[in-house]
Order: sequence, then C-alpha cells, then structure tokens
Amino acid sequence: MDGDKVYLTREGLENLKKEYESLTKVRRPLAVERLQATRVVGELVEDGDYTQAKQDLAYIDGRIAELEEVINKAILISEDKGSHKQVSLGCRVTVDFSGKKGVFYLVGEWEADPLQKKISHESPLGRALLGKKVGDKVEVEAPAGKLTYIILDIE
Repeated sequence: MDGDKVYLTREGLENLKKEYESLTKVRRPLAVERLQATRVVGELVEDGDYTQAKQDLAYIDGRIAELEEVINKAILISEDKGSHKQVSLGCRVTVDFSGKKGVFYLVGEWEADPLQKKISHESPLGRALLGKKVGDKVEVEAPAGKLTYIILDIE
C-alpha cells in the first residue's frame, strides 16, 4: 500500500468530511470568538481562560489541517457486497479462532476501531489476512504468543 494514500470507505470519508465541516463552520468560529473575548484580560495578566482559548484554537486548526490532508489523499475502498476470492480492503472476513467465530471488517488505518471489529490493513492481523483465501490458516504474533486464524468466509 502507498504511504501517500489514505484508504477509506465511503462512510469513513463522509464522517471525516462532516467533522471537517463542523470544525470549520461551528467550532473554529466559536473558538476565535472565545479567544477574542479573553484576549484583553489575557494580555494584561496571565489568564487561564486566555491560555486555554489559545490552546483550543491551536488544536482545532491542527485538526482542520490534518483532515484536509487526509481528505485530499483519500482513496475510496471498493465495498462490493459480492463474493470475494481473496481478502482485500473493504472485505468482511469470518475466521475461526480457537473454535470461536469472529468477523472482521478490513479498513484503512483512519477507520480502524477494534470495538466494532474494524481492523486496519496495517495491523498485524490485517497484514496477515490480506491476499488470503477461504480455508487459509493465518498466524499472527501477539504478546501471548502465536495466534492461529482459519478463514471461513470472505464477503
């Protein structure tokens, strides 16, 4: 995978665009207003509100810049709902792990969320699964030792 590209599902890209819009149209104007309101007092004495307002604005500006870069580098992941011959980005992979079934959704690192079973293609398990087929065994090094997964289905 190319380091200059950010792989996102359509939903993931829309979520980032919504966050960007909220930051630029709502949160940043409020932060600027708050900074202006605290500036007079803050310049005369060391004022915690003034300092916090500056830090909040700096954080928002940094996040806006980060989102702009990610959105500009975004490559949409194909989310075909049909059958897949091998694991690729956008696939849901059903695996057997020690007799238990688990389903993982392989996404780009910006959308990874282990609690929702969305794993990054850059994670150890994601890397191990990429390119594999139904029936393949995948071994992943973990702090507890080697974990073995058997691929049962790819959607």
